[in-house]
Amino acid sequence: MGYCFSDLTAACQDDWRAYIEHDFVRALGDGTLDQGAFRHYLQQDYLFLIHFARAYALAAYKSRTLADLRQAHEGLRAILDVELGLHVDYCRDWGIAETDLAALPEARATLAYTRYVLDTGHRGDLLDLHVALAPCLVGYGEIAGWLKAQPFTVRGGANPYDAWIAMYESDDFQAAMGAELEWLDARLAEVTPRRFNELVEVFRYATRLEIDFWQMGLDRAD
Repeated sequence: MGYCFSDLTAACQDDWRAYIEHDFVRALGDGTLDQGAFRHYLQQDYLFLIHFARAYALAAYKSRTLADLRQAHEGLRAILDVELGLHVDYCRDWGIAETDLAALPEARATLAYTRYVLDTGHRGDLLDLHVALAPCLVGYGEIAGWLKAQPFTVRGGANPYDAWIAMYESDDFQAAMGAELEWLDARLAEVTPRRFNELVEVFRYATRLEIDFWQMGLDRAD
């Protein structure tokens, strides 16, 4: 019997829950997050998206099949042509100009996470890279679903972060998450126990770096 993505989260359950249910996420849900902390997170997330695009370019290079190459191309196109534009517009709504975004220095948590993903992709194979990216793509979709189910989550105009939640619970994002899970499940089904344990360590470290990214936003850390 092969492995699947849920086996990764089960192997890293404590870290995964600490990420999904982080204080930053809870404060997003109930609308109490300090707005300065959210702005800091938004700015650093813009920088992360740029490196996320680079990771998809690396995925294209690492692809051995036309199907994987097309998937990498679609991921890169979605970030460059859609997500970054939406992010810039969203930042503008929060009083952050695109010129300000372009001049931002990277926080240490941003550097650590993005370079870990890229380094993992360079020294490993395509599956290593996807597993390192999974806490972001799959995690944000799961976070939106978790917040939607919580009694403390405030929706609509009473929550200044409602649009953020809506972005990641949208049909488009959930479909992208579903496609990634399908890809991961198909590849994980073929790995040996030894290889799975290696991937668990990649996933655990990436998840911990996601936790650090939330904390960076919460603390407004450089």
